[in-house]
Amino acid sequence: MFTDGFLGYRTSFMLDFVVCALVLIVPLLVYSLWLVKVKKNFTAHKWLQVALGIILLIAVGAFEIDLQVVHGGWENIVQKSHPDEAALAAKVAEARPYLWVHLLFAVTTPFLWFSTLILALKRFPSPPTTGVHSRTHKTLGWLSTIDITLTAVTGLVFYYVAFMTP
Repeated sequence: MFTDGFLGYRTSFMLDFVVCALVLIVPLLVYSLWLVKVKKNFTAHKWLQVALGIILLIAVGAFEIDLQVVHGGWENIVQKSHPDEAALAAKVAEARPYLWVHLLFAVTTPFLWFSTLILALKRFPSPPTTGVHSRTHKTLGWLSTIDITLTAVTGLVFYYVAFMTP
């Protein structure tokens, strides 16, 4: 894996990659919702959601391996910009509350999203159309959308606090 980021900060390649993914995911979700709500294109919505789920699963898996195994935790990445022990401790203490808020959403997102996907794949016919499962799917879908949006926003705030600010 690459050890340095590409966004101009002393991070890691995978950290910057996931930040870019967080920026892209919300517009892609909005597009997916537009496909199903406005265009009534259930099939395109289905496959875009499946593709996003697979891509995010792979990206987050690679990110966690990079973060935990390669770098030994996010604090070690912060240390690249704050080699002084006191400065590092202060930056970690400043950023940690933002990480906890982010993790509140980041941990629940895959469960909600994959529950939504798996139930839809099992309960909707192929090709997909509205049916008995539509109401539950709409509720789970909106919860998943809100959760991933909050994951993205809080992840970007954490990245800003932990890696962009002095």
